Amino acid sequence: MPTLIRFFLFLAFVGALVFGSMVALITLVEPADKEVSVRIQTKDLLGS
Repeated sequence: MPTLIRFFLFLAFVGALVFGSMVALITLVEPADKEVSVRIQTKDLLGS
């Protein structure tokens, strides 16, 4: 039984680390804005 509790505590610790790293990524990282343009051929627009 103690090994099962230790296993659950380990899983909770790993889950807390993953959750904390996701929160840190959300709050600390700002995505860079850039303009995106995609060229589409005329035949694709006309459907021929």
